[in-house]
Amino acid sequence: MGVTDLPNAIEVNDVSMVFNMTEDKVLSIKEYLLKFVQGKIRYRAFFALTGVTFTVEKGDIFGIVGLNGSGKSTLLKIISGIMKPTLGKVSVAGSIAPLIELGAGFNMELTARENIFLNASVLGYSKQYIKDKFDEIVEFSEMRSFLDVPMKNYSSGMVARIGFAVATVTKPSVLIIDEILGVGDFLFQQKCEKRINDLMSGGTTVLLVSHSIEQIRSMCKHAMWLEKGHMKMIGEASNVCMAYQGV
Repeated sequence: MGVTDLPNAIEVNDVSMVFNMTEDKVLSIKEYLLKFVQGKIRYRAFFALTGVTFTVEKGDIFGIVGLNGSGKSTLLKIISGIMKPTLGKVSVAGSIAPLIELGAGFNMELTARENIFLNASVLGYSKQYIKDKFDEIVEFSEMRSFLDVPMKNYSSGMVARIGFAVATVTKPSVLIIDEILGVGDFLFQQKCEKRINDLMSGGTTVLLVSHSIEQIRSMCKHAMWLEKGHMKMIGEASNVCMAYQGV
């Protein structure tokens, strides 16, 4: 992870992710602990991803489509380094800015002002760097009037504004976005897309998951279709979207 001399921005080689799922219905923690101690908990292996292999070129904007439960978010977490795959290897060239789970890296009891510094530290930015960039972050988010409001009182769109503004205030090597663009209003989505295009012109690679096929078709050069943890198709975004929609 974080290799700098890769020929591609992202290289995913034969990645599989297996979770052990309990087969027994357990109605309480006490019952679970009792069965666990007695060795009576039965598990089955659930393959969230199976043998996924692909590469993303530097400077590309690469989309991932698939139904809920297809493994998209699991794959992004593995690429981001949040999870380790059961099998296989992932290599990423340079720094990563992940926008995967709404509110991740935030303490919702704190104000937006406090969370900007907290989230920035999670992404590896120094306190001085964020002090220098603070006004730029606030201006992009358009949330200056709500800076001292606890984020637990924010809507999902307001949280997304702060998260996107912090993650993109610098130019990461790889920007990973999971449905974040779907929670803001139309004008802010356009603003985010422009920021993404600006980052790409500076060499940033973008990995985008979205349920909006039109968003994938219009923004992405290439795309991959995941189905039940398997890679069903990869290629030009327009072709993958057409196949996914059954056209």
